[in-house]
Amino acid sequence: MASGMDKTQLAAVLQLLKKYNLKETEELLKKEANIEDGAPLQSDSEVSSVLTGYKSDGDPASYEASYIELKRFVESSLDIYKHELGTILYPVLVHMYLELVYNGHTEKAIDLMKKFGPEQDTYYQDDLKKLSMVTRRDHMNVNELADTFKSNQFIIRMSRDTLSLLKRHLNDKKASVLLNIVQEHLYFDMYEGVARNKGQIDATSGAVGGEAKRQDNKTKVYYGIPKAQDFQTLSAAPVEDEEEQGDQDNPDKPKKKKAKKDPAFSKKTKSDPNAPPNDRIPVPDLRDNDKHEKVKALREVSKRVALGPESLPSVCCYTLLNANYSVTCAEITEDSSMLAVGFNDSIVKVFTLVPQKLRAMKSVDQLQDVNIEAEDVLARMMDDRSGESSRSLYGHAGPVYSVSFSPDKTLLLSCSEDTTIRLWSIQIWTCLVVYKGHMFPVWDVKFSPLGYYFATASYDRTARLWATDHYSPLRLFAGHFSDVDCIQFHPNSNYIATGSSDRRVCLWDCTTGNHVRLMTGHKSPVQVLAFSVCGRFLASAGTDCKVLVWDLSHGHLVAELTGHEKTIHCLTFSRCGNLLVSGGLDCFLKVWDFTKLTEEASSEEVNVSHNPDVKSGDGYLLRTFATKSSPLISLHFTRRNLLIAVAMFDGVST
Repeated sequence: MASGMDKTQLAAVLQLLKKYNLKETEELLKKEANIEDGAPLQSDSEVSSVLTGYKSDGDPASYEASYIELKRFVESSLDIYKHELGTILYPVLVHMYLELVYNGHTEKAIDLMKKFGPEQDTYYQDDLKKLSMVTRRDHMNVNELADTFKSNQFIIRMSRDTLSLLKRHLNDKKASVLLNIVQEHLYFDMYEGVARNKGQIDATSGAVGGEAKRQDNKTKVYYGIPKAQDFQTLSAAPVEDEEEQGDQDNPDKPKKKKAKKDPAFSKKTKSDPNAPPNDRIPVPDLRDNDKHEKVKALREVSKRVALGPESLPSVCCYTLLNANYSVTCAEITEDSSMLAVGFNDSIVKVFTLVPQKLRAMKSVDQLQDVNIEAEDVLARMMDDRSGESSRSLYGHAGPVYSVSFSPDKTLLLSCSEDTTIRLWSIQIWTCLVVYKGHMFPVWDVKFSPLGYYFATASYDRTARLWATDHYSPLRLFAGHFSDVDCIQFHPNSNYIATGSSDRRVCLWDCTTGNHVRLMTGHKSPVQVLAFSVCGRFLASAGTDCKVLVWDLSHGHLVAELTGHEKTIHCLTFSRCGNLLVSGGLDCFLKVWDFTKLTEEASSEEVNVSHNPDVKSGDGYLLRTFATKSSPLISLHFTRRNLLIAVAMFDGVST
């Protein structure tokens, strides 16, 4: 027999080969298996049964009786085991329903769902409604949830004692329906110790495929930030105080001595033991213009205001008028000088937030007269007469869902429903490259803090890592069960985080393409992600109106921040890392004390198997700011820690 396969397995393989017209391979397999051409192997129904994993018990009435017996067993168990045992009720109900539908017992399946569906946890109700639309076998292949349950095992974390109790019950009752579902479709991630309580279980429940396995979070993560390069020698211009510059107009006044060293560079940064090696990911060489920009940024950092409970940020909100239902996204440059806005009509607009206008490049004839050896050659190449307060970029063929500026402000990325990503030049105001690879709408795009690299998230359930000088993606991150809705680069650019409609958050290694953290706990799709300044923590939020904070060192949930009443669309950390700010469709902006949260989390011992008790409550909320009927779509801290918000006025909101 070919490759040690039995006839059932061989039939399944041959059916797939025929589907994809691989005739030569099909004939070779038949020859090795000594099967004559045209000889029947098994019926289509038997082959389909092998491929799906569903079997017929013969008696549809036994499903309801088995479920009632299982439910009675859970409810009569001791309180210490009851909550963990209860986690199997939902996946068992789903697979019973799908198995009944697969075998043609639609009425029994509908009755089973009507009786026991409403008893499941509230965060599973939407999924059950989607599954109830599956009433025929052919529906199972086109329903995303049904396909996910059919193709993947549901993960349940359970203590050894609880699992032994469950196995004993199943063996005693000898219910073939239950035994088949448990063996084929459930995976028990067993741990040693006392069974978890209700709160600990709820903290990690809610994802489509069940909880994350402990093995998913065992890989070492270099979450630290590498030591910053010394830019002191890069600045050719002498360092002067603002007062000294102002006194140059008065020659009679004696000049002050120049500072020997820029205070921005006086502090020595220590190397982080959790930081990745500098050569772990290829980094493009910095251009002279980039170096001077970094020096400028470091000088502004020295004038930054330290924020905290006693020193809350000032907030400036840019409100987009006459833009209700037309604005889809917004992004502000790292130096807070420009704002890009994506629209439903496929246009991208860039606005200036400073007195300087948005200039275009001079004509070819004029550029010939520019001295290319001059230090300010880039400034000389721009045409002062072309300055405008805003510019529009045309090229997409569908709504623009996300925009992202490069760190040096010369490039802008945008992604759209038209499945493409476009790279725009902010100097010549035109599209440079159209990246194609995703087959469905692209929901999010982000530039790496290094520039050069960028990442995308799509409806096709994948995220991808790109480089600006490559047409094809460098890495493809696959593993989510539904849309990848949002994406974010780690501050050290070695990892990217993704949030999905499958209610899971993943951390991926850019060098290997593997996921190194898998975090479950959200009860609705994840819409936004933000890394802490130190790189150790990740904040996520979405349509469940909660902000969850994760510790990447172990992958466990640290805190659950509640208070928003509608979808949260934006998260950001202050430049000093002391505050976390969230904003959403409820027209509220909330400021959280992140320092207090992390200090309390660090002082506790971590028991990863049991999920540490999650922190919650209003004790971390410092202030709530309200807008005038303007849902928030973007948040940004300036280098000096001024908070800038972008909102769109909604006259309908109350």
